[in-house]
Amino acid sequence: MTTLPLVDPALVPFLEVFPKIDVSPEGLAEARAIVLALEPENLGADDGLPVAVEERMIDGPEGPASLRVMIVRPEAAAKAPRGGIVHLHGGGYVIGRPEGSLPFLRATAAAQDCVIVTVDYRLAPETDWRGGTEDAYAALLWMVAEAAGLGVDPARIGVMGESAGGGLAAALALIARDRGGPALAFQHLLYPMLDDRTVTRADQNPVTGEFIWSRQHNRHGWTAWLGEAPGGADILPHAAPARAGDLAGLPPTWIGTGTLDLFLEEDVDYALRLNRAGVPVDLVLWPGGFHAFDLSPDAPVAIRANADRQAALARALALR
Repeated sequence: MTTLPLVDPALVPFLEVFPKIDVSPEGLAEARAIVLALEPENLGADDGLPVAVEERMIDGPEGPASLRVMIVRPEAAAKAPRGGIVHLHGGGYVIGRPEGSLPFLRATAAAQDCVIVTVDYRLAPETDWRGGTEDAYAALLWMVAEAAGLGVDPARIGVMGESAGGGLAAALALIARDRGGPALAFQHLLYPMLDDRTVTRADQNPVTGEFIWSRQHNRHGWTAWLGEAPGGADILPHAAPARAGDLAGLPPTWIGTGTLDLFLEEDVDYALRLNRAGVPVDLVLWPGGFHAFDLSPDAPVAIRANADRQAALARALALR
């Protein structure tokens, strides 16, 4: 059965041009090359926005100046300290780099008058989940420590990510809580990849996961990230955030996903569990949206999704 009749009609042309990738061990190198080729020319700097992008090497888990980040911020001088975001890119934990997110990040820095630090975290399978999560945490600690130099209000720093980056952002929020680290202002998660057990569950949703990121993709991504088969009893919450038994004390959360996305049910479940734990949560579902549908340039539902994201970030970054 195909779920194509359930796709928002305006998104169908995007499906027809989106490249097919194979993230199996045999196809991963080619998949990475395909994604690299999709990065915007001039890294989005021809958008006319008054935004500066700076690449910097900061101290990371592997030593001094070992972690690459890109800092995205308005060119104009700030009248007061700005809000800040630590951003983690998507890619199933196995592909991608910050450059691919720059068009959205540039637009966000301009719209929200905020500073964004996007992290070139280590990917699987070259390293398992411990590498990527420690990179993310190091970037958060660095942004907080350097807040004055970045012109950022340390009380208004949140985390944000898409897909695997959303899962990593959720893991980062758990790590910060569990280690007594910086208090986050928010977590902003777009179709986050949260639960390895989606791979193994018997009652699969028949209308999710046909497009862009499939169950087969998901199995390969989780296996590489965990360094073992997904679904086991001993997977830790910092590797797969949905495994956390206690979600209390996490920052206010925004989660958005499409109704055909493979991650629909794990995302909705996480939102409900956050609610039960007393965490303010805003859950948005977009009918007819598959994984990464928001990248469609012209579809009204994609335009609406991106507007919803910016509105949520405006609320999260507002002066308190």
